[in-house]
Amino acid sequence: MRQSKKEIRDKAVIIDLLSTCHVGRLGTIDKDGYPMVKPLNFAYHEGKIYFHTAKEGEKIDDIKKDNRVCFEVDLPIAYVKGTAADPCKAEYLYRSVIIKGRASVVEDREKRILGLKCLMQKYQSEGGYGDFLE
Repeated sequence: MRQSKKEIRDKAVIIDLLSTCHVGRLGTIDKDGYPMVKPLNFAYHEGKIYFHTAKEGEKIDDIKKDNRVCFEVDLPIAYVKGTAADPCKAEYLYRSVIIKGRASVVEDREKRILGLKCLMQKYQSEGGYGDFLE
């Protein structure tokens, strides 16, 4: 980070951002060796990021080939206008979290249900998504 004074170190703030943000971005390395970033729904639970995806596709192919990933979320706060004297003062203020790690396909049924339950509780907190999660 270029400006370490802006780095968020408070774990509670980081967890709040991961719980609040609705869209995350998963960075993988594609089959040709290029970085690929894809937006996705996600849930944070006990130090893990869960996301639901098709059993086949680019994300899965990329993770199977090289499971090193980067995950990012950001929360816009405010836009600061530039001035006629200094248009470079214009900027968007935001908070963000960037996580580097390794992704894996969850095979264990109980862990898969936990991940799906976390996703559903986040995005459909009122319930109504079936008994299979209980």
